[in-house]
Amino acid sequence: MHTAEVLASRLGLDIAVAELERLFSQPGADPPDYGLDGGHRRPIRVAYQGVRGSYCHEAATTSFPSAAAVEAFPSGFWMEDAFSTLESGSADRAIIPAENSLDGPIDRNLDLLLRHPAVRITGELVVPVNHCLLAAPGVEISDLRRIVSHPQALGHCERRLQSLDLEVEEVDDAAEAARAVAEDRIRDTAVIGSRIAAKEFGLRIMEQSIHDEGGNYNRFLQLGVGDGPLYCGENRKTTVAFSLEKGVSGLFRALWVFESRGIRVTKVDHRPNRANPVRLVNRAGGVELAQMDYVFVVDVEGSELDPRVAAAVAGLGEFSGFVRVLGSYACTCGA
Repeated sequence: MHTAEVLASRLGLDIAVAELERLFSQPGADPPDYGLDGGHRRPIRVAYQGVRGSYCHEAATTSFPSAAAVEAFPSGFWMEDAFSTLESGSADRAIIPAENSLDGPIDRNLDLLLRHPAVRITGELVVPVNHCLLAAPGVEISDLRRIVSHPQALGHCERRLQSLDLEVEEVDDAAEAARAVAEDRIRDTAVIGSRIAAKEFGLRIMEQSIHDEGGNYNRFLQLGVGDGPLYCGENRKTTVAFSLEKGVSGLFRALWVFESRGIRVTKVDHRPNRANPVRLVNRAGGVELAQMDYVFVVDVEGSELDPRVAAAVAGLGEFSGFVRVLGSYACTCGA
């Protein structure tokens, strides 16, 4: 294996090139022009977390369906570098995981969005999780000695794993494990992974949808730099980050800014306010009480260009330490 490939597998982020098909925009809208080459649009460069065959790779190919043969750059990156890669112009888009419906949000990626103001959310993709049991061609259940996968996937499939009564091993990257099983022709090991991992590495899908619970979805965000707000058909959404001068006690007032204008709030997150992590509150008798301070991130229905949304965002500024729109974009559900 080349040194760059080793780095990629360890660091967990590939840069992929995909044909520009759609950017979570309204049907019929023209995509941004990233340059012409002989009368043809050049392929858009997309950074995604994980190696080929990962769920992020699957999300990238869903976002850009004409990229049947995604071509990986020979480099490995930390997740932070997905953002700096966008800011430097080395990639046009990034796909990052934001949330799993059973396990909740990925706080680290939300922190990175707050720390990189030049990076905006340009799209959202929500896709059902299909955990598959993958093995080398010709392998049967009776041949298996162990099953490996990422801890999250193993946790999603506990009942099936218990029924199989095989050795279970955690790995950092299920797609990398799938590649190893395929390349080394390991016959006593199966991997819980994605359908695209089976396709990429020529593995057999022994079983599909082996997770315990229904309603298992992954939410991915598409990121870009310097993109203005879009009217995105009916499924448009705006994400706003803000701090509150009076702390958590001002949250009801902040949400009412949207609700009073008929704007539905669909999601509320909070992260530590790194600029002011602790606030001192004066109580009766001169006692000061230390409270943690937060940045709130809300998703609301509607475009940033909608006058009602724009007025609500402006209204937040009357009692917020800071307000920033992280993106206005379309929401897409994958199959």
